[in-house]
Amino acid sequence: MIQRRQFSIAAGAAALGGFGLARAQGEAPIVLGQSAPFTGPAAQLGIQFQQGAKLYLDQYNAMPGHRDVRIKFLDDGYEPERCAANTKKLIDEEAFALFGYIGTPTSLAALPLAVNAKVPFIAPFTGAMALREPFHRNVFHLRASYNDETALIVKQLTHLGLKKIAVFYQNDAYGKAGLDGVTLALSQLDLKPAALATVERNTVDVAAAVKTIVAAKPDAVVQVSAYKSCAAFIREARKAGYGGTFYNVSFVGTQALADELGKDGAGVVVTQVVPSPYYAANGITREFNEAVKKSGGTVQSNFSSMEGYLAAKVLTEGLRRAPGKLTRESLIAGLESIDRQQFGGFEVSFSPRNHVGSKFVELSMITADGRIRT
Repeated sequence: MIQRRQFSIAAGAAALGGFGLARAQGEAPIVLGQSAPFTGPAAQLGIQFQQGAKLYLDQYNAMPGHRDVRIKFLDDGYEPERCAANTKKLIDEEAFALFGYIGTPTSLAALPLAVNAKVPFIAPFTGAMALREPFHRNVFHLRASYNDETALIVKQLTHLGLKKIAVFYQNDAYGKAGLDGVTLALSQLDLKPAALATVERNTVDVAAAVKTIVAAKPDAVVQVSAYKSCAAFIREARKAGYGGTFYNVSFVGTQALADELGKDGAGVVVTQVVPSPYYAANGITREFNEAVKKSGGTVQSNFSSMEGYLAAKVLTEGLRRAPGKLTRESLIAGLESIDRQQFGGFEVSFSPRNHVGSKFVELSMITADGRIRT
């Protein structure tokens, strides 16, 4: 199993070089602003996504004939208040667009600031419907929604005859979004969750949740939280004698969860919203892993870094298509012109009325040796 890489914010900031954030004329770089967790219990999500995005942008910037694209990133620790402060700073310093925000509560804190300033808000790492409805012209989503992910989970479980489904969820907007998705999918089958239990964001205090859910004896538990709390719940539930199956939505960070669980990860299922970085039949997988190889081991190949890579690739396609002089409005128009375009087998479609690029969802499973199979 590939080991997690350590990440230096100072080193990453240095990689930005001396580029100021004020929008400049001529060949000054296009600066994307990103607020994400680079420290704390959700740090691996921000680290891996950012590494994947930078991996593609390094390739893009090496090609002649266009302006460089750089990411200015700030650490929010997966806390909404810090994310809002970071977003205000990035907007005040005139980041051309906001890109790759990690998480629902943080993205929701940034959303009104981006909408009011009319700054493009591109590829947030969240599937919450609250970021998609109502429609905002400056907001673009690469990934499928949590409703799409949880619908697939419920379909899979009920197809196997497992109808007693509990939900362990984070006590915030992210957890509620996932819970709503599960509840909706179950209601369409005249079912309800067998038990509900929560955990607070950025904590691993799962004892009460384990007690509640294990007592209900569900067939399976759908988890909607970050990787550290989900791992803690799985370990403690198994210690308490629970023998059912655990399902997670993609935000958990599959590699991070596998790393946290070690041998305890065997059989844990996770939905994915981008193609597998481990399945070489996909063109985007071959391209991505070749780039990872050329990075000399500085980037880990996993689903989160793959999503960052794809997000950056789609964003630069929007830049390429932007009509006339590059402005925020022309970037929006460029992205809206991407129609059923294949990115190595991953189809993306936007339009003036649809800013959700993909509905792709599939299931993967963590194996006993820590690998991830789809």
